[in-house]
Amino acid sequence: MDPKTAYERRDQVRFLDVREPDEWQVGHIEGAMHIPMGELNARIDELAGDHEFVAVCRSGNRSGAVTDAMKRAGFEVENLEGGMQAWAREGLPYVADDGGDPRVA
Repeated sequence: MDPKTAYERRDQVRFLDVREPDEWQVGHIEGAMHIPMGELNARIDELAGDHEFVAVCRSGNRSGAVTDAMKRAGFEVENLEGGMQAWAREGLPYVADDGGDPRVA
C-alpha cells in the first residue's frame, strides 16, 4: 500500500512497525504498534483481533517479509511501499519518542 493511501486509511488499519527500537524511537507513525521483526513470532498473540494491518519498516524490505509471513498465517496485511523513507518523502506526519523532530533511521 502506498503511503498516501495508508495515511488516508489510518482510521481503518493498524500500523505495525517492525523496525528495531533505536529506529522506532527517532521516528514512527503515531499510534503504530511496535513489534521488532525478530520478536514477532513470540508476540504474535498481540495481533489477535479483526484488524487489517499495514506493516512498516525503513524501506519496505523487512516489512515485506513480515507481510508475506503474516498473510500465510491468515492475517489481513499490506506492506507500506517504500517504508518510512517513502512516508517521510510524502511529508506525512510522524513523531519521535522524545517529542523532538522525528527522522527516519
